[in-house]
Amino acid sequence: MKRIILFLLTNLAVMLVLSATMNVLGVGRYLTAQGLDLTQLLIFAAIIGFTGSIISLLISKPMAKASTGARVIDPQAPANAREAWLVDTVHQLADRAGIGRPEVAIYEGPPNAFATGAFKNDALVAVSTGLLQSMTEEEVAAVLGHEVAHIANGDMVTLTLIQGVVNTFVIFMSRVVGYFVDRVLLKNDRETGIGFYVTAFVFEIIFGVLASIIVAWFSRQREYRADAGSAALLGSRQPMINALARLGNLQPGELPKNFESSGIAGGKAISALFASHPPIESRIYALQAMQRI
Repeated sequence: MKRIILFLLTNLAVMLVLSATMNVLGVGRYLTAQGLDLTQLLIFAAIIGFTGSIISLLISKPMAKASTGARVIDPQAPANAREAWLVDTVHQLADRAGIGRPEVAIYEGPPNAFATGAFKNDALVAVSTGLLQSMTEEEVAAVLGHEVAHIANGDMVTLTLIQGVVNTFVIFMSRVVGYFVDRVLLKNDRETGIGFYVTAFVFEIIFGVLASIIVAWFSRQREYRADAGSAALLGSRQPMINALARLGNLQPGELPKNFESSGIAGGKAISALFASHPPIESRIYALQAMQRI
């Protein structure tokens, strides 16, 4: 319920801030006089901006399983001792974090792990065979703590809200600029012309790039918090430091883009501004700078 309320309040805040900003600058009154209904545009932008993000979140678990080939371990009948240990470790960490016990899965691939799901009490934690083969049990436990911390922090839902906010901004502002160019600069006083569509398309790309930088920055902050969360759940920061140091010497596997930010390691980015994860060295330094656990 708190997440739903946060979603509604965030959506409303976006509309109010955009509307107030346009009115303070006088742009709103001017465009309204030119025939653009800003309220309808805001509602349209919010619906389009949030719908895709919410649908992606709601189907994240089945999509993650399908795209990675992850096999969920039956907690009542694990195939071997390693699977039994994985399930038991994740469940212990979830109990400490005060959340429902997630499904636990294994998938074939290079070292990585991820958590996903729309609800804290109905999430999924998956680890790759490469990670299990490359790390000690203590290091794997630290990685599992990191993923459980993501769930406990509500990171998947919060990132969806952030994505919905920036999507709304991109859709709204690109169309405002397109309308301004079409009606004011090109003096088109009839139906929406080609100037609107071309300008809106170009500025949707420009604003989309800027929005991606914002979302990536927030994603990186989540990683620091999840690292700290793992240290708190395990009662020591050293296992997480060791796991990150180990990961820094490995070639991590890339995850599908729709839940890449939930992995223990991120994929390649064209610039640090677009990276979903901070550098390993920065994450280790942040843990070392924490008050001793």
